[in-house]
Amino acid sequence: MVDRYPPRIPLSVPDLRGRESEYLAQCVSDNWVSSAGPFVTEMERRVAQLAGRKAGIACVNGSAALQVALSASGIGPGDYVIVPDWTFAATVNAVIHAGAVPVFADIQATDWTIDPASVDAAITAHKGKVKAIIAVDVLGNMADPEPLQTLAQYHSLTLLEDAAGAIGASRDGLPAGGIGNAGIFSFNGNKLVTAGGGGMYVTDDEAMAARFRHLTTQARVGSDYRHDMAGFNYRMTNINAAVGLAQLERLDDMLALKVAIARRYEDAVFSRGDIAFMPVSRPEESSYWLSNIVVADEPSMRSLIEHLNTAGIDARPFWCSLSVQAPYKNYPAMPIPVSTAMTDRVVTLPCSSHLTAQQQDRV
Repeated sequence: MVDRYPPRIPLSVPDLRGRESEYLAQCVSDNWVSSAGPFVTEMERRVAQLAGRKAGIACVNGSAALQVALSASGIGPGDYVIVPDWTFAATVNAVIHAGAVPVFADIQATDWTIDPASVDAAITAHKGKVKAIIAVDVLGNMADPEPLQTLAQYHSLTLLEDAAGAIGASRDGLPAGGIGNAGIFSFNGNKLVTAGGGGMYVTDDEAMAARFRHLTTQARVGSDYRHDMAGFNYRMTNINAAVGLAQLERLDDMLALKVAIARRYEDAVFSRGDIAFMPVSRPEESSYWLSNIVVADEPSMRSLIEHLNTAGIDARPFWCSLSVQAPYKNYPAMPIPVSTAMTDRVVTLPCSSHLTAQQQDRV
């Protein structure tokens, strides 16, 4: 039987065309394969530099980095943390695992990032309880730093940037990871820069950086088995960092490819009334981590995904409102009209940085 369609086009997979194999072989030959080594140190330096920060500390993944960032900031039981209602669940889970209470705020229609007006209303509604804000960068669109930093400073709140998928992006010249007190990145397999896993915490506060590193290395004091806190074994391995560092060497090229793919999709749907490309407030500064389109309603979304999957093209629904879902529905939430309007209408298209022109034609 002859296949009707050519090979399947995956959604977003690693682009491993650099020195990954060479660096991995060096890890083995030098016997640096665990949670210390020169690649870890260099990756920390490079990512901090990209974010315009003084310090970077590698971590086992982005979710763990966010949880420890909260704990290192003194956020814990009884504290309220404002999060966007429309984000990956890991953002909210980190708050809960830190023992704090998430408060859901709405997003902006212009770029799907957290709405400062909704954040302001949440602070007022829970006066005295809110201790932190997490701003999430969406699809390579950075959250608007100025109003969020103003709110955080005025109310003496910790402001963290969940820049998990935004490495290489910027907003008004401020690089991703540069908002507020600290930022975190993810290097999961579907990210623009992958390490096979891993995350990074970046900050200008050297005391907080030291506290974060201490917590992620079991809060061990000295070289013996004495501890001053209940820490975590959340270190990145040298093997992961070797892959990540090879990826960072090609960041500019991969960014350019991501942008070109996104703009081709945008051009393809420009004249249609039933499909729109995702909103991007700063097209010249977005990293276009994933390319998404918006359709009219949930039946249209399901139909389009089924059609593409049948044709051998991976396509998936994107995020949906979290505050109405079972694990989170009992936590406080502000009105979320934009998050609700976006739920079940967004489709992610294949956008690996090495997607060929022929594959783009098929999509």
